[in-house]
Amino acid sequence: MNTKPETTKQDEVLVKVEGLSKKFCKDLKTSLWYGVKDLWGGVTGNKNERLLRPKEFWAVKDISFELRRGECLGLIGHNGAGKSTLLKILNGLINPDTGKVTIKGRVGALIELGAGFNPILSGRENIYNNGAILGFSKKEIDSKLEEIIAFAELEEFIDMPVQNYSSGMKVRLGFAVAAQMEPDVLIIDEVLAVGDLGFVLKCFKTIDTILPKTAIVFVSHSMPMVSRICTSIILMDKGEAKFQGADVAKGIDLYYTRFVNNESNVVYTDGSIELEEVELLNPSAVENGVSMLDWGEDLQFRFAFKLNKTIEFPVFTINVFDKEQRPIAVLEQNDVNILLGIKDERFAFDVIHPKNQLSKGIYTINMSVSHQGSVETVLRMNNVFTFQVMHAREIWQPFLLNSTYKKSERLL
Repeated sequence: MNTKPETTKQDEVLVKVEGLSKKFCKDLKTSLWYGVKDLWGGVTGNKNERLLRPKEFWAVKDISFELRRGECLGLIGHNGAGKSTLLKILNGLINPDTGKVTIKGRVGALIELGAGFNPILSGRENIYNNGAILGFSKKEIDSKLEEIIAFAELEEFIDMPVQNYSSGMKVRLGFAVAAQMEPDVLIIDEVLAVGDLGFVLKCFKTIDTILPKTAIVFVSHSMPMVSRICTSIILMDKGEAKFQGADVAKGIDLYYTRFVNNESNVVYTDGSIELEEVELLNPSAVENGVSMLDWGEDLQFRFAFKLNKTIEFPVFTINVFDKEQRPIAVLEQNDVNILLGIKDERFAFDVIHPKNQLSKGIYTINMSVSHQGSVETVLRMNNVFTFQVMHAREIWQPFLLNSTYKKSERLL
């Protein structure tokens, strides 16, 4: 006789989303009219929830996934991609037009700053309110109260009305309640971006502790945070899942490459010189318009310019920015003798950085042109070129330095 194996607690599906869709209307008056028609359609059975009407758009469209205990799903995408709408559906704040959500156990949610708090009640009273909503008895909340207050670092202010809390204090209290109550499902939106660094590190340490017995849905624009804790990822754009799977690194790469803007952004120019083209001379591949370079290969750029007016001794400054748009390096400026007194209308030069050791990821180039020995700039441009360094290892430090390990015969 064949018997179906029992589902262990660890394998239990805590969140199951099937074909979830939600549409909104851009116009309030039209939205109210559609609402009346939908009510009548629900009575007559003529309601068609899968078709868009004029002025409507899909905030979430055909999203499906399963999340088990011990798993963390990262939801990424730029503003307006549908992430927050999906979270609100998961938390029961709004109903979907189509699809089904099944969640087992207690749900702790940090969706919006201060959401779930009564502003006129004290922090202590809000802890009891939130605990009761999660299904805890007063005795259970009593046993966790001091731990929650200590974690939130609000001992001096816990009896003050929440409306007088700063944004950071609200985040600390919200996370302390949601995490210390040890829910089965924890939903976290971008709120951790508000906290100070010390508290954020403490939050991640707590997430590490509770994750084995919790399912987490995590939304953030910080890809290092996503990479740090997520076991799977969904990249959303205009309500749809453009990438979904366990390859978190690939999802993050697509997040960056999908929204790369390759158009030049002229910050300042006096009209003397124009950048016509930037090219990576030795790409290993080109995907979605982004040139790729293997780690350890020479970084070789060609810059082509049009000269509208003679510039004596121009100096070119080329800055490198990482995937989080932080300036991480500058290429050594040119020897003016190489380009002494340029007079041709068009000219180009190559710049080479040998054996590039930038870590895997997306990088952009900013550049400026100035006169030698002067702070006077004749051209400054941002995002003139985007390239991607390829490597097997996914790290978030800007450099992966080439190193050799050698066994030592002497102990210190």
